[in-house]
Amino acid sequence: MKIKSYLQSTFILITFFYSFFVSAQKRDTSQDYIPSEENLIAREWFKEAKFGLFIHWGVYSILGDGEWVMHNQKVAKDAYEKLPSFFNPIEFNAEEWVQIAKKAGMKYITITSRHHDGFSMFDTNASDYNIVKKTPYKKDILKDLALACEKEGIKLFFYYSLLDWNRDDYFPRGKTGNEIAGRAEGNWNEYIAFMKLQLTELLTNYGPIGGIWLDGHWDKKDANWDYKEIYELIHKLQPSCLIGNNHHEGSKPGEDFQMFEKDLPGKNTTGWATPADDISKVLPLEVCETINGSWGFDLQDKKHKSTGELIRYLLSAAGYGSNFLLNVGPMPNGKIQPEHIVLLEKIGDWLKENGETIYASKAGPFPPTESRVSTMRNNKVYVHFLDSNKNVYSIPNNNLKIKSVVLFKTQNKIKYKLTPEEVLLYIPLEEIDDIDTIVQINLKK
Repeated sequence: MKIKSYLQSTFILITFFYSFFVSAQKRDTSQDYIPSEENLIAREWFKEAKFGLFIHWGVYSILGDGEWVMHNQKVAKDAYEKLPSFFNPIEFNAEEWVQIAKKAGMKYITITSRHHDGFSMFDTNASDYNIVKKTPYKKDILKDLALACEKEGIKLFFYYSLLDWNRDDYFPRGKTGNEIAGRAEGNWNEYIAFMKLQLTELLTNYGPIGGIWLDGHWDKKDANWDYKEIYELIHKLQPSCLIGNNHHEGSKPGEDFQMFEKDLPGKNTTGWATPADDISKVLPLEVCETINGSWGFDLQDKKHKSTGELIRYLLSAAGYGSNFLLNVGPMPNGKIQPEHIVLLEKIGDWLKENGETIYASKAGPFPPTESRVSTMRNNKVYVHFLDSNKNVYSIPNNNLKIKSVVLFKTQNKIKYKLTPEEVLLYIPLEEIDDIDTIVQINLKK
């Protein structure tokens, strides 16, 4: 009887653990997506790129009040639909934009193909509401940009809004745009079909695309977005195309990188950040931020960040192993604001001298703080000190096997002292940089 009882208990335990394993597998839906070899190669490139240019541009730039002007000013549909007739950006020069990005040390460009206002900035057969059919400009700016990027070796990503304040089929509506007059009811399934058609066009008509940057999930979190089919469509059309979704949540099956809007990974200064527990340990990461205060062109936005602030943001992102996607909002004439070009050039100058500590790096051996960031390449740790009011600096020991310590800029050796808890670094005051003092720690192999 004891043997029989033992066998019954064992069977029950085996059954329990098997059921638990099966349910866990079902919960871990990431098992459903196996990235292709081309996709994995693209992810590695993305991890090493570190710096990209974000461009928010659309007919909203005419009003000079940011990309959310239709929602914020409650502009009626019929009134807003007059804007394309005024949109004639004759000073747009795709090659000039790409050169600006390249001189800034950026490796890729992400541009809004369609934003929440529903206006498509490309030639699409899915809707007449687009730049070719509704503006006096009548040219496909994405086509020009794709050609310029290919010529200069810059990868092109397309931002694509899931949310649409113009199209009636975006129904039931979400949290935003509900005070916009003229919105009617429609068929959600037809809206999903519309998006699939546009994504097919974007991945068919513009050559190799680095990635699709989705946004707007947060407007209707519980909607059936049909991500499985949408993601499969994207990967089928271009296997190396990376998918990111700005849903402010943990990564979903089929996504290839995880982005963080106006916040470093794990931080929450905005109130909508991705929880720290939901940060992927596997996927490439990307932080996006504005060069001033708004994404789209805002005539009265004077909150331009300084060169030092932007470089420190780039450094902090790299310290988390993340890319930095820095946004500009071009003017309605097609030009990037002159003050933004100057800032980008200064970042580019800094990267010419210090890019080795950023590109192709990974997060260093200790997490970033407000005054210190570390990155790492092979057996070199680069410690970026962001304060300039002292000459003795401390970093955690972390069992570092130190071979030598030098200033990155001059490669001159500096004195250091090891204790069980920390490494004290003695930097001559004349070597302290106002923006970033870089110490290179060479580790024993």
